[in-house]
Amino acid sequence: MPPIAYVLLGYLLGSIPFGLLLTRAAGLGDIRAIGSGNIGATNVLRTGRKSLAAATLLLDALKGAAAVLIAGALAGHEAALFAGFGAVVGHLFPAWLGFRGGKGVATGFGVLFAAAWPVGLAAGAVWLAVAKLARMSSLASLISFAAAPLFAWALADADTVKLTLAIAVLVYVRHHANIRRLLAGTEPRIGQKGTQEA
Repeated sequence: MPPIAYVLLGYLLGSIPFGLLLTRAAGLGDIRAIGSGNIGATNVLRTGRKSLAAATLLLDALKGAAAVLIAGALAGHEAALFAGFGAVVGHLFPAWLGFRGGKGVATGFGVLFAAAWPVGLAAGAVWLAVAKLARMSSLASLISFAAAPLFAWALADADTVKLTLAIAVLVYVRHHANIRRLLAGTEPRIGQKGTQEA
């Protein structure tokens, strides 16, 4: 199949809005009417249901990993990378939600771990370190995805470098509001009330 077919496969998996589905199933209404309006795990946490937030985080990561693994099993490494890219795009811009989705962090990490686990592990370690030091989820996400292409260059192949660069660009685009708040010094810290969204 042509590469676009694997991008589409990834898109369909990535566009499953687990945060929205889980909160509705739990009787909490539309997550898009809560907090930042985002469908990701950080906003789900604002419902006060840590278990739902953890499930959203896990499922968003798993759908990215599933896209990579399924396409890889069907047609190899290159197809897997196309599907991984499609999964992140699907999470960010799901057609069924008016192209307004999440910010791609959990799904992006799922893709990285499935495509090249050393890269995912290294980027995840950066996220944890920055989150612990700065107490800012968005800053941790931005720095870890900026570092991912460097890790891919050292630990993986050229095609994986291209994938990590593409995902980093998408994550930065969706974090534009966070970047403005970081530059203004108004981005809330983890556990602090505000509109921070990883």
